[in-house]
Amino acid sequence: MDKNFINFHILISHSPSCLNRDDMSMQKSAIYGGKRRVRVSSQSLKRAMRKSAYYQETLGAPSLRTKNLGQFQEWIITQLADRYEPELVRKALAWVSGKKDIATDTKGDAVAPWAIEEIAYVCEQIHAPENTDLDEKKLQKLIEKNNQGLRQALAQTVDIALSGRMATSGLMSAVGKIDGALAVAHAITTHSVDADIDWFTAVDDLQEMGSGHLDTQEFSAGVFYRYASLNIRQLQQNLGDPSRPQALEIAAHVLHLLATVVPSAKQQSFAAHNLADLALVSFSDQPLSLANAFEAPVRETGKGYRLPSIEELHRYWQRLTLGYGLEDRCAEFAVESVDAPEMIAAKQSLSALEHWVRNNGEG
Repeated sequence: MDKNFINFHILISHSPSCLNRDDMSMQKSAIYGGKRRVRVSSQSLKRAMRKSAYYQETLGAPSLRTKNLGQFQEWIITQLADRYEPELVRKALAWVSGKKDIATDTKGDAVAPWAIEEIAYVCEQIHAPENTDLDEKKLQKLIEKNNQGLRQALAQTVDIALSGRMATSGLMSAVGKIDGALAVAHAITTHSVDADIDWFTAVDDLQEMGSGHLDTQEFSAGVFYRYASLNIRQLQQNLGDPSRPQALEIAAHVLHLLATVVPSAKQQSFAAHNLADLALVSFSDQPLSLANAFEAPVRETGKGYRLPSIEELHRYWQRLTLGYGLEDRCAEFAVESVDAPEMIAAKQSLSALEHWVRNNGEG
């Protein structure tokens, strides 16, 4: 029987770095199990995934996210120049955004993800010969009656289907609200972390003594647990009801992104370009995080934190599976040779695990 949720559990060890900062330029952190953990926010991770070269190559161009409607209007006019006249594009954007007479300095209500094909779809409806008397309200009713066209237009902008979209005005608020199919947790270290401080200088080559600038930067190293859950039916609905194999193709790419993409903050200074040490995937009847495997921080016993973290993840997974009688289909790829519970199928490479996801968790 098909399972509706895919749970992704990633363990990734980062060398000294500062991948995600707060407004004070300090590492983002969280208290969990009474101990400080370093944190990478879900927003940071999702943006890094969305902006990655792999995303562009496999899932296409992501949405453009902005509240600067004036600038966006000029951009979208350029993008659709070979298909629609500028005046038609301006009208479509005004209807979608709910903002009339958009000027260069017009702002939206909030930063929103915009899809080229969504604006193109509205242009097409306005331009259609049978819609000569179309106005905003009639277009809204038309889309509400049959939103497949809009969903299929949005299907070319997968990140909106994955992350969802809030909308507060215009057609977006009436028919453009999207419930995200992918829930992504803030990544936290599996162990407690005491941050280090780097006193850095910028040397002025024309200054005879001392440095031109002196400052500090917080940094640390650690093993991070990344968790995400994908609602397959929601993804299909958001994309205009493609087949399950098509949705699973996207799921395989999501796995690859979670296992390989690292936020870019301070990477020129730290170069913490690390890949996942473990990727565990389960087809399940419900979203299920394994973060509580690390509620008691992993302790270093001479083997570092990577292998003990994998062991704790496996132990907690087994307790939940047996205790709740879960019937998940599970498989994993690990860089190191590890002893996994027998109900978890071992895969020899990340690509093999991706193939398993495409194959509906079988084989």
